Formats: sequence, C-alpha cells, structure tokens
Amino acid sequence: MSENSWQENDSFNELEALAALVTELPDPEDPEVFRGFQGRRKKAAIVFAMIWSSTIALHLVTWGYWFVLGLTTLMSVHAVRLILARPCDLPKAIEEDDFFPMVSLMVAAKNEEAVIARLVEMMCRLDYPHDRYELWVINDNSTDRTAEILDQMTTQYPQLNVFHRPANAGGGKSGALNQVLPLTRGEFLVVFDADAQVETNFLRRVLPVFDRGDVGAIQVRKAIIQAEPEFQSKDANNFWIRGQMAEMALDSFIHQQRSAIGGLGELRGNGQLVRREALIDCGGWNEETITDDLDLTFRLHLNQWDIEVVTEPAVYEEGVTSAIALWHQRNRWAEGGYQRYLDYWRLILQNRMGTRKTIDLAMFWMLQYVMPTAALPDFLMAVLRHRMMLTSPISAMTLVLFLFSAIGGLRRVQRLKSAEERSLLDWASLIAQGLRGAVYMFHWFAIVSTATFRMSIRPKRLKWVKTVHRGADD
Repeated sequence: MSENSWQENDSFNELEALAALVTELPDPEDPEVFRGFQGRRKKAAIVFAMIWSSTIALHLVTWGYWFVLGLTTLMSVHAVRLILARPCDLPKAIEEDDFFPMVSLMVAAKNEEAVIARLVEMMCRLDYPHDRYELWVINDNSTDRTAEILDQMTTQYPQLNVFHRPANAGGGKSGALNQVLPLTRGEFLVVFDADAQVETNFLRRVLPVFDRGDVGAIQVRKAIIQAEPEFQSKDANNFWIRGQMAEMALDSFIHQQRSAIGGLGELRGNGQLVRREALIDCGGWNEETITDDLDLTFRLHLNQWDIEVVTEPAVYEEGVTSAIALWHQRNRWAEGGYQRYLDYWRLILQNRMGTRKTIDLAMFWMLQYVMPTAALPDFLMAVLRHRMMLTSPISAMTLVLFLFSAIGGLRRVQRLKSAEERSLLDWASLIAQGLRGAVYMFHWFAIVSTATFRMSIRPKRLKWVKTVHRGADD
C-alpha cells in the first residue's frame, strides 16, 4: 500500500466567521490555550535529555531499583482498577417517536476516488430522518476523480454538500474541517474518514450517549474491515492486519476502561462524534498539529468535557498491509500524540483536567513515551554494570496490561458476533490472539523512541502522511 504526502501549509482564513470565533474564544487570563505552538523542538530536546539523564542517574544510586519497584506498584494499582472497571451500558437507541437532534456528518477527502462513492451512498442511506442530518464532504484539492464523482452525486442525494478547497488552502484535515464548520447546522458533528463503513442505525444507537453528564465527544470502536469474515479479503490473514485487529480491540477496551474510572477517553479521528458547543468551547480543530483528534482530546478534557468510548456500534476502516505503511502511519500518530504533551504541559501540571484525569494521564505518558525513550540508556547502563534493566518491572506490567486489555477487548467484540462465529472463538483462541496483539503492540517501543529523538533535533514540521485507501474491490 503506497503513501501520499499531504502538506500542511499556512492556515486558510477565507471564512471570517470561523476566524472571529477562534480569536474571541481564549480566556484573557489563560492565553496559552490557543496561542501558537512554538518551541516544540526545544521542549522535546529538554524532555529527551531529562529522561536519559534520569535513567542513567537511577542506575548510579543504590535506591534506583527500589524507586522503580515503588513506581511499578503504584502503576499496577491503577492498572488493576482499570481492568476491573465496569463501563456503562449503551443507552436505548432513538425510536421513531423520540426527538431527533440535527447532525452534521463531515469527511475531509483528498484523492479518494476508490472509496468516496461508496461512502456517500452509505452515509446518505442511514436510518435517520433525512431532514435531520446533512453530509459535508470537503474535497481538498484532489488530483484524481474525487471532485468529479462528488459533483455527480450531489444531484442524487439531497443531504450531500460538497465543498472544494483550492490548491493554496492549508491546515490539512483540520483546516478543511474548520473551513466548513460555520456552514454546518448540526448540534452534533460526526467526523469520518473516506474509507469508513458503519451500520445504518449508527446515529440512532450512539447519539443517546451524549445524555450522560458533560459528554463533549464520543469515540466508537474502530475495526479493521479486512479482518471481518463477511469482507472476504485476500489480506484477512496478513500478519499486520491481524495485529491491527487485536490492536483496535485493545485500544477500545483501554480507553473505555479509562473513561469508566474517571480517566481520559480519547478520540481516534474516524468515527468521532463531537458536541458543537464543546468544539466551539475549544476553538475548533487545531491547525498547528498533525493529529487533530489527539490534540482535540486534550483540549476537551482541559475544558472540563468528558469523552465516552463505546464498543458497539463500530466504524470499519481499511488497515495497512505492509510494515513500511504501518511505520509511516504510526510515526505520525506517535509524533502527534507527543506534540500535545509539549503544547499543553503547563495546563496539565496546573491540574486543569482534574486529579483523576491527571493521574491517569501521567501513567499512560510513562507507558507510552517515557518507557520507550528510556529503553536505550537503560539497556546500555545494564550492560555496562552487568545488572538487570531498571525498567524491567514496568515493562512486565505493561505486557500484562496489554495482554489483559487485548483479551478483554476481543472478548467484548466476540459477544457481539453471531452464535456460529462465537463458537469458532474459544478461550484458547482468544488468549492466543490476545498474546499476539500484546506482543505486536511492542512495535510502539521502536516507533516512539525514534519519534521522540527525531522531534528533539528536527525543526517543527506541519505535514502528515495520508494512507491511501484502495476500496473493497482491490
């Protein structure tokens, strides 16, 4: 599967309504929330140096190993709470005599001729009153037949609205969504990728989750379409596809559990629903990041909005089928995820999210970024001093957490299958798949360790690599 670069240039400010919205929102007493994001390389270099020097220092002091054991114990307590949590059940779906809120579906598309027609047909046939939802597809200066296909389909589907961006439009996906936001009418905004596939009752089932407390956004479980039996893909047994299938189940489980204990649920881009009020409260999508979903996750929580994660219904998307494509995609995710810590660290340390969320965030920052960055100096010091790696206890705890989360996530997905499909997935099979998924997840160690080093020596880049979608017939 090939990859195309989608350059992000300067912000596009043609729509003055949105420009005014973003400039008026910041709190004068807290200007950093929406200030331009400067000095990422310097901050990344400082953090990188701190992690390396701290790791080396712990090897040189007599109590270093005991410090790591104590930290592992605290993190293990949090991990056990997470695994044992019981998330809320999905509320009753919207019925015919209920109120149907206005919804705007949004898709940013660039060179998506292989999948865009299928997406439009599916989205315009949802089991939801046609006068209560609209579909906005933003053609971001595609060079293939995407624009032509979309223009032809506008005559067939009255819900479809097409917005064509010129060649000089910037901001990437965030810029495309921001530009169309003032034109949308929905109380709730649903963002999909061009390869997304959902069930017809998707909106009826998910929208009632917004009735819970201060829910600003919802992320549905992402699933890999090639791994589904009914898809009958030639890539169904591809190692990377099977790994991504377990990874998505694991990811959904972890974030649903985090949300259940008062931690951070996270957005994943495709299949995310956002309350308009919450999005405006955050100033729209951030055009100074390469991962709009991960950045919006932090800004929602910093503004006291919750994010719920649901297992069913799911949004299906194409998985990448080669190691090179996976490396490019995950590097973008890792870099974008790290950028938000560098951008919002002062607000996080001020406990703007609340104590439970801050503690939860600290643990996963350790697992996702500190541990991979510390792995190399820890290994080198262990070899030089002929001793075990200091991070071994935390690494073991991480493997156990990933294993239980993968099994838990796969088990939840299994319960949604038919009786015939469930009979093919016994506990032995679940454990085997969970173990493979947990081991597969350790590719993040290599990706994150190189990403954190690269960000500390390279100037800020505002560019992301878009995965090419091939469609069902390839």
